[in-house]
Amino acid sequence: MTDRLSSYGYSFQIKVITILLTDKIFIQQIVDILSPTYFESDANNWIVTTILEYHAEYKSPPTLEVLKVRLDTVDHDVLKTQIIAHLKDAWKYTGANDLEFIKDQVLDFCKNQEIKKAILGSVELLKNGQYEDIKSKIDNALKAGADKDIGHEYMINIEERYSESVRDVKETPWESINEIMDGGLGKGELGVFVAPAGIGKSWGLINIGANAIKKGLTVVHYTLELNQAYVGLRYDSVITGIPNQNLKHYQSEVKAAVDKLNGELIIKYYPTKSVSVIGIRAHIEKCIMQDKKPDIVIVDYADLLVGSGKEKHQVLESIYEDLRGTAGEYDVPVWTASQANRSALEMDIIEADKIAESYGKVMVADFILSLSRKVQDKLAGTGRWHVIKNRFGPDGITFPSKLNLSNGQIDIFTETSVQGKETQKQIDGGEEYTRKLLSRKFKEISNEGFE
Repeated sequence: MTDRLSSYGYSFQIKVITILLTDKIFIQQIVDILSPTYFESDANNWIVTTILEYHAEYKSPPTLEVLKVRLDTVDHDVLKTQIIAHLKDAWKYTGANDLEFIKDQVLDFCKNQEIKKAILGSVELLKNGQYEDIKSKIDNALKAGADKDIGHEYMINIEERYSESVRDVKETPWESINEIMDGGLGKGELGVFVAPAGIGKSWGLINIGANAIKKGLTVVHYTLELNQAYVGLRYDSVITGIPNQNLKHYQSEVKAAVDKLNGELIIKYYPTKSVSVIGIRAHIEKCIMQDKKPDIVIVDYADLLVGSGKEKHQVLESIYEDLRGTAGEYDVPVWTASQANRSALEMDIIEADKIAESYGKVMVADFILSLSRKVQDKLAGTGRWHVIKNRFGPDGITFPSKLNLSNGQIDIFTETSVQGKETQKQIDGGEEYTRKLLSRKFKEISNEGFE
C-alpha cells in the first residue's frame, strides 16, 4: 500500500485541496489523520500545511485573502508560482461532480495509513506482551476519521443561527406566499397543495416549476396522471400566457419564450401506481450522473405513488415520509399535491380534516396550502388559498386568488392589497353573479324554444 497520494494523480490531489478549502465539516473530520507529506509536490505540501495550521487556530478553512497573506511569506519564487497555479486549479474544481467520491477515497486512504501505523507500532508492544496497549492503539486507529459533527452547539454557533444559509429557500411565484414562508420552501422541506379533483392543484405545481426555471434553476417534474408532452404544453401556457388549446398556432412564439429561459426542466412520466419513492430517487441519481442535479423536485402527485403498509392511510403516510426523506437526502425542496375529500367541493375554506385518507400527510409536510373553488368561483375565475400548516410562519390565513386555467395563470393576493380587495369583492358577489348568469342562460334557452 502506497504511503502517498501520488498514485491517485495530480487532479485527485488538487480536488482534495478544493474540498479542504470549501468543506468545513469534512476538514473537521479528517484534520487529525491527514498529513501534508501524503502529497507529492512541495506546492501541495505548503497549501495543505497552511490549511491545517489555519484550521487549528480558527476552526475553519482559510479564505482566498488569508492564503494571499500567507503566500507573501514564501521566499522561493518558483515555489510561489507553483502554489498560485495549484490554487487556481483547486478553485476551478469547486463545482466538480465527483467531490463526494474524492472525499470517500482520501478518507479511506488516511484511515488505512492510521491502521498501518498502529500495526507497525504494535510490534514492540507484542514482544513485551502489552496486549491492552495493542488493543487501545488499534481501536484508536479504527476510530480515526470518524464524523466529528455532533450537531448544532447552541452556546457556540450563535452566528450560524442568523446566517442566510440556515434555510436556503426557493421562492414560489407569489410574493404573498413567500412572505409568510420566510422566503419560500427550503432544501430538505416538503410543500403540499391540497384541493379536490379538477380544481387547479396541478396548475399550481406547474406555476412553481415555471417560476423556478425562469430564475435559472433546474426542475425535475414527475407526473403520474398526464403524459410528458401534455405537461410540457401546460408549462408552455404558463410561461407564455397563451391558452392551452391555442398553442399549436403560436409555436414560434413559444420557442422564442423558451429560448430566453435560463433554467432547465425535465419532465418524467410514470403510470399511476407504477413507481415508488425509491424509483423517484433512482431517477434523480440518473439526472445527477448526467450533470442535471435538480434544484426543485415536483411530484404530481404523491397519492399516486406506490407505498408500503397494509392500510391505505399507512401507505400514504409512508409515501409522504419517504418524499420528505428524499428532500433531505438530495438537499432540495419537494413540492407535491394531495386530494381533498368530496365534501370539500363546495366549502369556502378547506381545512386539514378534509385532506383525503391520511392525516399523517399533515404531520409530515412542512407547508400545506389548500385551494377551494365553488361553482361560482369557476365561472368567475376566482378561488381561495388557505394556509393549513406552516412551519416557518403564521397559518390559518386565507388569500383571495385569480385563476385562469385556460393558460394556467394564477395570482394570489393578500386581502389588504388593491387586487386582493377587488378579488375578494368578486368572490363575495359570486353567488349573485352565478344567479344572474343562470337566469340569462334560462331566458336564452326559453326564447330559442319559442322560435
